Amino acid sequence: MKVLVTGCGGYIGTTLVPFLLKKGHSVRCLDRFFFGQDVISHFSSDENVEIIKGDIRTVDGSIMRGIDGVVDMASLSNDPSGDLNPELTFSINYKGRVRIARMAKDAGVNKYILMSSCSVYGFRDDIADEDSELKPLTTYAKANINAEREILPLRSKSFHPTALRLSTVFGPSKRMRFDILVNGMTLSAYSERKIPMMRDGTQKRPLVHVFDVARAIHKALQTDDEISGEIINIGHEDLNYRVTDVAGIVKKVTDGEITMYGDPDIRSYSVKFEKAREILNFVPMFNVEDGVKQIYHELLIGNLKQDPRWITVKWYKSLIEDDPMALEL
Repeated sequence: MKVLVTGCGGYIGTTLVPFLLKKGHSVRCLDRFFFGQDVISHFSSDENVEIIKGDIRTVDGSIMRGIDGVVDMASLSNDPSGDLNPELTFSINYKGRVRIARMAKDAGVNKYILMSSCSVYGFRDDIADEDSELKPLTTYAKANINAEREILPLRSKSFHPTALRLSTVFGPSKRMRFDILVNGMTLSAYSERKIPMMRDGTQKRPLVHVFDVARAIHKALQTDDEISGEIINIGHEDLNYRVTDVAGIVKKVTDGEITMYGDPDIRSYSVKFEKAREILNFVPMFNVEDGVKQIYHELLIGNLKQDPRWITVKWYKSLIEDDPMALEL
């Protein structure tokens, strides 16, 4: 299969692409490389990879030539980044991805996978599934919902779109992120021996390892029409955690000190993943302790280093300070 991966230079993309190559696929890689092209150095010279620097809002239809499946991940990632410029977030995360889906359908591409997020569930006391009422609290979540609602109805006998709502991702990556829960706590424990926990730690999050996300995407690409038009949560009930429990795991591995900061988070949700098990045959391989140990080890031996690029919203702000139009077309 030849797969177009948009956002291939991102946190998930830099793990997904080599995984797809290992599975025998070829990849056309589209990204604007806001975080540099060195993040794809581990696969950029592979003979089965084609690298295109471009934007999903302007790239022309030739991007779909010869493509069998699309994994559409290009976005301004995470809630703080989305609220940095709501109009730009909707332009990329919603309208840009709808554009890619329509181009794929027009070109006769068979499969299209939209990367969405469990953040659409917002704040709730019950355990959400794919049919639960959506309670988006951020621009990022709202853009994901809009993209789902416009892309999934494009389904036809020859075009099979699927939306994967990802849990909060963790684990080491070539384009690392230290601005997400598990990763950020682990870095702080390594560098400062402190584990920052947003008050009061009772908020809930579903979590999933970045390698398991790559596995789930691959399964979706390999699965036939039964997932066409479907929304599927990616994760596992055993990986629904309270933030204070995550902090406890990081403390166990790193011996850091838990410290509280800020106001209570407005987001708190647990999620069901039965659908992923039933129709994707997907069960994660890694738990949170595995991920903390992996990140801590990579920091200790120097494979992972602190880099201003690894705090997404701060990096976007620095790009805008240097060039106010840096994130625009």
